[in-house]
Amino acid sequence: MTKYDIVVLGSGPGGYVAAIRASHLGFKVAVIEKENLGGICLNWGCIPTKALLKSAHVFEQIKHAQEYGISIDTEPKVDFTKVIERSRGVASGMSKGIDFLMKKNKIDVIMGFGTLISENQIEVASQDEEKKIVEADHIILATGARSKELPSLPQDGKRVIGYREAMTLPQQPKSMIVVGSGAIGCEFANFYNAIGTKVTIVEFLPNIVPNEDIEVSKQLGRSFKKAGIKVMTKAAVQSVETTENGCIATISTKKGEEKIEAEVVLSAVGVTPNIENIGLENVGVTVEKNKVVVNDFYQTNIPSIYAIGDIVKGQALAHVASAEGIVCVEKIAGKSPRVINYNNIPGCTYTSPEVASVGLTEAKATELGHKIKVGKFPFSASGKASAANAKEGFVKLIFDEKYGELLGAHMIGANVTEMIGELVVGKDLEITAHELINAVHPHPTMNEAIMEAAAAAYDEVIHI
Repeated sequence: MTKYDIVVLGSGPGGYVAAIRASHLGFKVAVIEKENLGGICLNWGCIPTKALLKSAHVFEQIKHAQEYGISIDTEPKVDFTKVIERSRGVASGMSKGIDFLMKKNKIDVIMGFGTLISENQIEVASQDEEKKIVEADHIILATGARSKELPSLPQDGKRVIGYREAMTLPQQPKSMIVVGSGAIGCEFANFYNAIGTKVTIVEFLPNIVPNEDIEVSKQLGRSFKKAGIKVMTKAAVQSVETTENGCIATISTKKGEEKIEAEVVLSAVGVTPNIENIGLENVGVTVEKNKVVVNDFYQTNIPSIYAIGDIVKGQALAHVASAEGIVCVEKIAGKSPRVINYNNIPGCTYTSPEVASVGLTEAKATELGHKIKVGKFPFSASGKASAANAKEGFVKLIFDEKYGELLGAHMIGANVTEMIGELVVGKDLEITAHELINAVHPHPTMNEAIMEAAAAAYDEVIHI
């Protein structure tokens, strides 16, 4: 039996980051991983989907090359197999990078499925079913989540699929129904539509990306419809009949029942925490509403066991899991890490146009009783956006009327996921509108729209 200071179960963006930080702090560390280093994010989520979207974006740019004064003699075509191969190659490279980091930080990697058998022990079963016991003073659970299945939409992995299968389809489908319009659903809808698949989005709520500010949701809906995506809101899939050639989905809408045929149905209705079969019941770890219960520093009711990432409260996002892992390990080390403010977590959707936000929406700020000032600046008035042929979208900022403090930021447009960081930091520092206005932003940039939106809230905007 090998003894460690800290053992991390799972090597996703929560687990591997926690392990590396623990190594920095002088702990003897091991990571247990059942499949690939990097977890879902690096292998089947964040990274490979961005590779797919980049291929789609390049294809779109080539199709519109003439708008930039460039002539292309032949009609551009998508080689779907090579697009998928590139995405898998990017994921593989990132996973190898995590392997390098494990070795660099002298972290032991134990491949196999881990199950808690006591407060300080995990039994690990390898693929050949050989079992070993790993012991640690502290155990961090970072087992992540998987595609959620609805009773009305069971996945067979061929006709009705989850995000994992959507990344490795053997051939490009001619048509696809995407159920759910959160980040995962919209990104796949965007990718497949851009490369020529006929896409229909089915969303139960009144607008797509329903967690975003209503103006952003409506703008993305318009952009998608303009791109040729059929968007059905206030709609629900009642059942799916699979046939030899595809699927027939029965959808309830505000106008009645409708049947739509497609080669593939992608279920993108969220994720389910991976808490089964990891031994929580063996040691009495408390679970509520399918989430492991933890305190502000991710300690469970069993003092030696911690949990982070998608299996605990908070947003199921890679950057949240990483932050939680660092806070957790620093607390174990006796430091005084700052409790994470879950009201200041950025959300990003990497569609075309992109969506990025942090803090309160206009509706939520009003609901909470804030008297607010709202500033909005369209990218159609941005010189950089015009030069880049990226005039869709806007920046919308919400300020507290009394103090001028930034309450929320909501953006839709090209590269806005690269712009949101300024506002996350600003909100954390309780920045005011005039501090944003007075901070000289570089010209010409898309980023100037932040300064202009702040100015618009106080009738000081220059370029609209």
